[in-house]
Amino acid sequence: MSAPGDMPAEEVRRHAHDVADWVADFLTNVEGLPVLPAVIPGQVESQLAASAPRSGESMEDILRDFREVLVPGTTHWNHPGFFAYFANTASGPGILGETLTAALNSNAMVWRTGPAATELEGRTLDWLRQMLGLPDVFRGHINDTASVGSLVALAAARHVATEGRVRDEGLTALPPLRFYTSAHAHSSIEKSAIVLGVGTNGVRKIPVDDQWRMDVSALRDAIAQDRASGALPVAVTATVGTTTTASVDPVPEIAEICREEKLWLHVDAAYGGAMGVCPEYRTMLAGCEHADSFLVNPHKWLFTPMDCSALYCRDQEALRAAFSLVPGYLMTAEQGASRDLMDYGPALGRRNRALKLWMVLRYFGVDGCAERIRHHVKLAQDFAKTVDAADDWEVVAPVNMSLVLYRHRPSHLNSVEELADHNRAIMDSVNGSGRAFISQTQIEHPRLGSVFALRTAVGNLKTQQTHLDGLWEELQTAAAIAR
Repeated sequence: MSAPGDMPAEEVRRHAHDVADWVADFLTNVEGLPVLPAVIPGQVESQLAASAPRSGESMEDILRDFREVLVPGTTHWNHPGFFAYFANTASGPGILGETLTAALNSNAMVWRTGPAATELEGRTLDWLRQMLGLPDVFRGHINDTASVGSLVALAAARHVATEGRVRDEGLTALPPLRFYTSAHAHSSIEKSAIVLGVGTNGVRKIPVDDQWRMDVSALRDAIAQDRASGALPVAVTATVGTTTTASVDPVPEIAEICREEKLWLHVDAAYGGAMGVCPEYRTMLAGCEHADSFLVNPHKWLFTPMDCSALYCRDQEALRAAFSLVPGYLMTAEQGASRDLMDYGPALGRRNRALKLWMVLRYFGVDGCAERIRHHVKLAQDFAKTVDAADDWEVVAPVNMSLVLYRHRPSHLNSVEELADHNRAIMDSVNGSGRAFISQTQIEHPRLGSVFALRTAVGNLKTQQTHLDGLWEELQTAAAIAR
């Protein structure tokens, strides 16, 4: 009797061809699918067996359920009509890289367990650093998301600010710690504060100016107040491309304050950092060269499948000091001569995170990436012009990147609540069409007051002018019905 084993190689080959054909067809025909599925909570789960099968099932049956149950319940981020949140793309080379990553199944916790994965990650992130125009003092590694990247960076900042005491003593022997960020910063900064024991009350949300950028004078005041009260200022997070408006904090001025106050400067450029690939947009990264840590998400606007977030740090030893813990079973002869990625964050096991990004950057090249980003920016700018030129429509924030904030404002509606309900109805109608998916936000506008705004973010490789034209038709139709 033979020992049980894996799927036979010939069966892998046959089904791999089936999957490859499905992927190619999906990428070709995704526009024919509804962006947002017409399902209700629990509908997909109700079609799945309540228990795992006692005996194995055929791959034909498994793939059939994938096609007939899971795909119809999927929100298609790879659809050219996906304009919600921040649009992204799992590109062809990235998908191929993801497949090879799974096949290799590397665990790059220490250099010995993943030599190629470890060194590929270092080289690929150095490519990306050069593409963004960042100085060579930065060295990077990949986390799954920017939320984890910010957590890692702020943990290093906490270690430095407490001179390492937090590692051994915890927080009980320390004064209250303080993080600073703008009122429009991503929620992950507050989540980091929760995990790191700073707490949400320890996050000072600095007011913004009339362009939704951090007010540097308010930052100075907050730091002075905290020092006077006995709290310990730790780090400032500046944002390049906020989720709400894609605003860019005044990083050079913030960097100067951090230098004077000896605070860690973390720059969250998860979305906006990709703009630096285009030399003409690199001014948006002004001041980032002075950061202690900087992150950008290739899975947002550099065509890499989820998930892939690059974190750069000026002081690698600060990261290692915050996280490195090497039990006897992880000691190797190469330690000291190699980089062990387990030392730069809370996770031990980690997949080969760089292969898909390496393949994307090689396939499109620096110029190809820049060309596609420019195209998305132009599509967004042209869409904003169309909206602003139409009666009863208005763009409510500058189009800094490829995000457009706007609303329908018919003359017979005046109250904040009426306008919000009206535009929410427009959004729901558009999203129900299956042709497009947009999202919303709420901002305090210096001239218009409280504004419920519709968000259209351009960032998918397949999105062309025809898709923005289709969205505009849907918006106009929905606005006429909502009147």
